[in-house]
Amino acid sequence: MLPVRMTTIFLIRHGLTAATGTRLYGRAEGFHLDERGRAQADQLAARFASVRLTAIYSSPLERCLETVEPLAAAQRLSLVRRPELIEMDAGAWTGRTLASLRRTRLWRDVVRSPSTFRFPGGESFAEARARVLGEVERIARRHRRGRIAVATHGDIVRMLLADMTGTPLDSFQRIVIDPASVSVVHIGGDGPHVFLVNDTGGGLERFGPSGAAAPRETAKRLSRRGRPTRRRDHPNLRG
Repeated sequence: MLPVRMTTIFLIRHGLTAATGTRLYGRAEGFHLDERGRAQADQLAARFASVRLTAIYSSPLERCLETVEPLAAAQRLSLVRRPELIEMDAGAWTGRTLASLRRTRLWRDVVRSPSTFRFPGGESFAEARARVLGEVERIARRHRRGRIAVATHGDIVRMLLADMTGTPLDSFQRIVIDPASVSVVHIGGDGPHVFLVNDTGGGLERFGPSGAAAPRETAKRLSRRGRPTRRRDHPNLRG
């Protein structure tokens, strides 16, 4: 059975936009879900049909809010916007294409040593990790034994999961988080426990009131037609 004294957190990456995987849009506003993303949002609400949520928190950016709006409507809950859940501040790199950024000397630091990297004029990965960890811990304390959905961004989810699994920040990008995916963690008691990573389909019945979960759930890297996904083309990269 699920640990009854722990808070269940459903970490949700926003759905697809027209720029996902091609542009570093950072905190720029005006990036909405495209037709694919809106379909993902509807499917997400259906996947939670067997889970009664306590609250839904979201990054204030449109792409996150739009991802969980159908879920909030289905669960009859209000969306709580939290600025601490926002995407990283990419500074001077905001809006640039990933193709152009890969040609810069600094891109190597983003990939190889993110723990020491700061976006020019923006935020560091270390600062972002501290910011989101603090907020998720506050949410867990506010809703002890609750089931909470948290809608945020790919790098944010990956940094949270890396910290909860003891993965160094320099290796956090090995975790794959697809658009509209759900990862499930329990917080409380003797520490965080990761139950599910990067799930993109099916129901979440085992996380309902009487559901049971396997003691360990390994992360699965999903790829089309069963082939390994090329890193440079995968939407996991940014956004």
